[in-house]
Amino acid sequence: MAYETEDHETLYCFPDINSSCIKAFEYSRHEYIIMYVFFFLLSAWTVFLNLLVIISISHFKRLHTPTNLIILSLAVADMLIGLIVMPVEAITQIDANCWYFGDTFCKLHNIMYGLLFSASFTNLALIAVDRYVAVCHPLLYPQKITTTKTLRSICLSWVCSLTYNVTVVIYNEYVYRTEACYGECFIPIGFACAVTDLFVSFIFPCTLIISLYLRIFYVVHQQVKVINSMMKGGKCVTEGSLRRKSESKAALTLGIIVVVYILCFVPYFICSLTVNSSTIINVLAWVVSTNSGLNPLIYALFYPWFKKTVKHILTLKIFQPASSLVDIFTEHQL
Repeated sequence: MAYETEDHETLYCFPDINSSCIKAFEYSRHEYIIMYVFFFLLSAWTVFLNLLVIISISHFKRLHTPTNLIILSLAVADMLIGLIVMPVEAITQIDANCWYFGDTFCKLHNIMYGLLFSASFTNLALIAVDRYVAVCHPLLYPQKITTTKTLRSICLSWVCSLTYNVTVVIYNEYVYRTEACYGECFIPIGFACAVTDLFVSFIFPCTLIISLYLRIFYVVHQQVKVINSMMKGGKCVTEGSLRRKSESKAALTLGIIVVVYILCFVPYFICSLTVNSSTIINVLAWVVSTNSGLNPLIYALFYPWFKKTVKHILTLKIFQPASSLVDIFTEHQL
């Protein structure tokens, strides 16, 4: 239904163009200001927190581990969501879904949107594999999970995500293209393609992640029972046992990130297939986007090293000589 003012004047996205889309609604000036401020703060918050993660892992050499490299990749995807996806989505939704950036950028935006969320999911899958090997096969971990192999896996995941999303957007835009009004950014997706995308982008990685973490939690539970029984019996706890306990704690922390991510995604994917209300889908899409700003908070709650690196960054100590060699686990310089 077209939006009309008190004078019954129909409002268009582009009033000077005959084929312009019609605005379905319009906010008052105060509502515009409140919404723009809210979305700006949300975007800035997401970029800032993930930038702290990126700087921390990139700068401090003690954090250059395979697991942290995957966390770095996840932070890059989350930061780009806050830097690119959130502002564009905010402008579009606040202005009654009017698209002001042209057809070319519409395709690029859809590709970028899909790429970043696909990359996030593949990074979560890589984290699950990394933690599975570390907890369930600790003796094989140094040989199976190396920095070089991890970097290759990360690069491959980004390339595959990009290739997949470019293919999906171009294919659907070509096959299901319809005549649209000017000022609309919408690429229709066929049912078969939607089901395939649901399986590839959500069901398969979710199944893999959940299966691996169920196995991890079982092994963690068994290991903790053994270590606790050794401590109660007055037996000496070996360094290897303590290391396994540390790996278990890391797995549980990263498991929380995975659970939160999946809980944010599940309602969106279910409603996108079953609900016709664009308002509900838009709200759930923002819930998914907001998740990108939650991961650094989880790191802050469970990783003491992240609190220390943030302190170094905010106090500008990272610009001191040899600051990258600081042992942020013991706070002494190497």
